[in-house]
Amino acid sequence: MNKPLRRVAIFCGLLVLALLIRDNWIQYVRADELNAHPRNKRVQIERYANVRGNIIVDGKPITGSVDSQDPYYRFKRTYTDGPMWAPVTGYASQAYDANQIEKIEDGILTGNDDRLFFDRTLAMFTGDKKKGGDVVTTLSGAAQKAAFEGLGKKTGAVVAIEPKTGKILALASTPSYDPSSFAGYSAKDEKAWVALEKNKNKPKLNRALREIYPPGSVFKVVTAAAALEHGNVTDINAPTDTPEPYKIPLSTKNMVNHAGGCQNASLNRALEVSCNSVFAKLGDEVGRDKMVETAEKFGFNAEQFTPVRSAASVYDKKMDRGGNALSSIGQFNTATTPLQMAMVTAAIANDGKLMKPYMIEELRAPNLDVLKRNEPEEMSRPVSQRNAQLIQTMMENVVEKGTGGKADLNMDGVKVGGKTGTAQHGEKNAKRPYAWFISYAKTDQGSPVAVAVIVEDSDGTAREDISGGGLAAPIAKAVMKAVLTNRS
Repeated sequence: MNKPLRRVAIFCGLLVLALLIRDNWIQYVRADELNAHPRNKRVQIERYANVRGNIIVDGKPITGSVDSQDPYYRFKRTYTDGPMWAPVTGYASQAYDANQIEKIEDGILTGNDDRLFFDRTLAMFTGDKKKGGDVVTTLSGAAQKAAFEGLGKKTGAVVAIEPKTGKILALASTPSYDPSSFAGYSAKDEKAWVALEKNKNKPKLNRALREIYPPGSVFKVVTAAAALEHGNVTDINAPTDTPEPYKIPLSTKNMVNHAGGCQNASLNRALEVSCNSVFAKLGDEVGRDKMVETAEKFGFNAEQFTPVRSAASVYDKKMDRGGNALSSIGQFNTATTPLQMAMVTAAIANDGKLMKPYMIEELRAPNLDVLKRNEPEEMSRPVSQRNAQLIQTMMENVVEKGTGGKADLNMDGVKVGGKTGTAQHGEKNAKRPYAWFISYAKTDQGSPVAVAVIVEDSDGTAREDISGGGLAAPIAKAVMKAVLTNRS
């Protein structure tokens, strides 16, 4: 071969090599990036080319698909009781992608997951149309309905957990939205999406998982756990040597109590009437580092995955003594999600064992074969069994004698423990306070449900009438009753 031809051959070989490298780079290295690119409509078209699998509650689908006869996006997602279930399902929209379970389990729901390869291959030979699999949740329809209807027109959230397993039984957030309203890509769907985006009440915000609030007095349960675990309190009925007034450390200000009889009150009495001074003093005695340790065992300072991501609740690791004392009563910059406070309550109700919260029971193929089943998983032991039972005694006292009376179920064989909270916030606490309530129901077989409720705002309620016991406790009661009544 002469020299010019050899050069041409080498050049052509290099071009072919470059083409192969480029092709493999695009197909393998950049595949995920290109699939997720906002201008790549093929993924969206594929998502709605076939009947989508369903999200299941109590054995029944709460989602569906309708044939729109559209040449590009054939099947459109539908939802049963969309606003009630939106915090669980999320949305699947032809124009605006998907989120939450609809996004996380998209592979199963579309039928594109590798675990459904056999089903897809078999369908090619049988001529059957491709179908998506189902996502079976841990949710209770009765508990979710009680939570959603209990919130009504209020702004707030409810989370209910089965303490012994970590199964999420209810996950409600209001105001909510209907995912069906923008499931397509028409001008009507666009109008609905834009209206939701502009709505100042943020109906698309999942307050149960993604909003963090000052916990106020419900955090005193965590402080009580820390004081017991670290030996600062050994007898819940013994005096705590708390002065009245109690001066906040490193400050000239006194701690304000909204209840009487807090001077030298026992831990039991202090939780019953919610004495700020007692818990601030205990938090200071436990110390910041040990308070952080206990809070983190309950799940603070870490995101949670249900599998939908929940924002991290916060207990500051660097604050001074004054900040720690205030944080010990749920003030300063302590912040929590409703899920986190439900986890705290569930751990106490489960004798100190915190189970990892989850809301997907199993993933199923179109032929109903189980592809994956989630099992209960222990997350941590924030408190000993003995100390958890002491806190149960105190929380049950709150319902029997204290501020949580409106949560009492008055059912034979059922005890209810709870804690109220009214969280001040805003500059100089000028904004309307948040009303909190955490509770559990307990029978001889253990606790079937733990609940956290926050009412962020309630139209028509005077500021002085906003309280956890008044606004949030009746909602928790309804949810607990629904779980107990509908147990199999």
